[in-house]
Amino acid sequence: MAVFHRVRVVFVLIFLCGSLREALSFYLPGLAPVSFCEKEESEKNSDVPDCKSTIELFVNRLDSVESVLPYEYTAFDFCADQSEKRPSENLGQVLFGERIEPSPYKFSFKKNLECQSVCLKSYNTEKTEEKSKLDFLKKGMLLNYQHHWIVDNMPVTWCYDVEDNQKFCNPGFPIGCYVTDTGRAKDACVVSADFNDKDTFYIFNHVDITIFYHVVENEAAGARLVAAKLEPKSYKHTNMEKPDCKGPPMSLNNKFNGEVKIAYTYSVKFVEDKLIRWASRWDYILESMPHTNIQWFSIMNSLVIVLFLSGMVAMIMLRTLHKDIARYNQMDSVEDAQEEFGWKLVHGDVFRPPRKGMLLSVFLGSGTQIFIMTFVTLFFACLGFLSPANRGALMTCAVVLWVLLGTPAGYVAARYYKSFGGEKWKTNVLLTAFLCPGVVFADFFVMNLILWGEGSSAAMPFGTLVAILALWFCISVPLTFIGAYFGFKKSGIEHPVRTNQIPRQIPEQSFYTKPLPGIVMGGILPFGCIFIQLFFILNSIWSHQMYYMFGFLFLVFIILVITCSEATILLCYFHLCAEDYHWQWRSFLTSGFTAVYFLVYAIHYFFSKLQISGLASTILYFGYTMIMALIFFLFTGTIGFFACFWFVTKIYSVVKVD
Repeated sequence: MAVFHRVRVVFVLIFLCGSLREALSFYLPGLAPVSFCEKEESEKNSDVPDCKSTIELFVNRLDSVESVLPYEYTAFDFCADQSEKRPSENLGQVLFGERIEPSPYKFSFKKNLECQSVCLKSYNTEKTEEKSKLDFLKKGMLLNYQHHWIVDNMPVTWCYDVEDNQKFCNPGFPIGCYVTDTGRAKDACVVSADFNDKDTFYIFNHVDITIFYHVVENEAAGARLVAAKLEPKSYKHTNMEKPDCKGPPMSLNNKFNGEVKIAYTYSVKFVEDKLIRWASRWDYILESMPHTNIQWFSIMNSLVIVLFLSGMVAMIMLRTLHKDIARYNQMDSVEDAQEEFGWKLVHGDVFRPPRKGMLLSVFLGSGTQIFIMTFVTLFFACLGFLSPANRGALMTCAVVLWVLLGTPAGYVAARYYKSFGGEKWKTNVLLTAFLCPGVVFADFFVMNLILWGEGSSAAMPFGTLVAILALWFCISVPLTFIGAYFGFKKSGIEHPVRTNQIPRQIPEQSFYTKPLPGIVMGGILPFGCIFIQLFFILNSIWSHQMYYMFGFLFLVFIILVITCSEATILLCYFHLCAEDYHWQWRSFLTSGFTAVYFLVYAIHYFFSKLQISGLASTILYFGYTMIMALIFFLFTGTIGFFACFWFVTKIYSVVKVD
């Protein structure tokens, strides 16, 4: 009953987190609303400095589901505004490759405009530089690269009908589309019957923008923007100076040679919406995501199954172990003691230091660092502090927490290394500070070199790279040394039983109690509780979908911890009953093997769900996947070891061992 009581408490906490987030609105972390008013009102009400009359449109990087490489807006030679300074970006935005820039699209509040010219781009295919720019633009259309525009910190969406009369609002819209030489319309070319020329590109050089606003009640002046939608169109403007936004689409034949002129235009209108409030202006995007209800049902179904299995494992462990302890404690005579069997026979070897104790202690220190970082990050995300509206906040929070958590990493590594009887404390603290972070940084640096070579916006600037190294060497490493100092200063971990000088011989093991089958089986149950959420997370990373279900993710995180602990304890108990006392590495690898299933699923996801092509994109996908798998391995392995260490210490302290 205690197990189910804890589960019920967890559910209550999760739904309280969700209720608190709703009560404090979606914009909990200080993203204050901006009031807009007409230019005349803004001049009259000069005493109200927050009332703005000009609406600025910002542009972000362009990405594609067919390529891992994002590019800056200016890489495609679109209309740019060089006069204004680009807004500052936080660390998370830089790591994710976001590049927000000002644009020449600027509107006056409540002033409707029709077919306004933005700029004119000319390309002569006989000139090498201009031809390369045009070819790169065609490549972007071929790979279905998407614009991402921002108005008042919310995405400009393209809403269109999908199956079952549902409306999907995409926070992006394509550069253009392509009709193959066989006449098949690809991607967005299916929206119009006018896109019918073979082997031809059609560029969306015009947008109809609709901005919805909500008049603020009980205030002197001002309104707040609650939605921004657009519809991309293609026009071949005959009069470049005074475009009329009529006529055939702007086509670029793949075999055309000569001069090409592309005029970019826009129309904008303002519509008052009295129903949508500012605090819930993102809801229409999140609610329009396909199969949202099915996703929630699948997650709940998965959680119920995992909780049921976890409860069964816990009940089996409690009943079986309770009988063992009661039976062993009733053995008072020497004859009974000689008939001992199972896990009590190895009491003199169960706390024997493992082989490669240095490496295990380093893994435990890094895993502790990752565990605390993940818990705190998900907790803040559950409360709404790291919402999608606060771009880059999730990654920034994770990196800062990892840097500041060097002290517990050093302390745990030093404490367990000392309990393993290790004496090379300098080597231990250096490996804790540099081994796992160094592997991740080396992989990340190689991926960054590829991004640099491809000219992608996801390539980290040199200054940011230096800043990351400074955070690592100047903050994380000293904190790790401080934690290791306190870890070595304390006395070793006291064990409830003494360790024999001569190791006991391990009897021949059956197939199911051998190390490898147990390790392989141990990762199945933890992976079963995360694979649905893993699908959504991979979609948000590689398919550029918005992820917002942090409440359920936090719940899955807690269930993952419980499941890893129970599965590892169960297998550890079976191995001890088989008189195999090498539980330290086995407990770490049993739950850590979940990362192998994660890696296999990521490979399956790449070949079955993604449309990524190109050697660079493939290398980047698997390079970043290896980083995630390593982090997940350390995280789950540490959970399994701590659970098994607690279990072994507990059972050998409650029984009478002579």
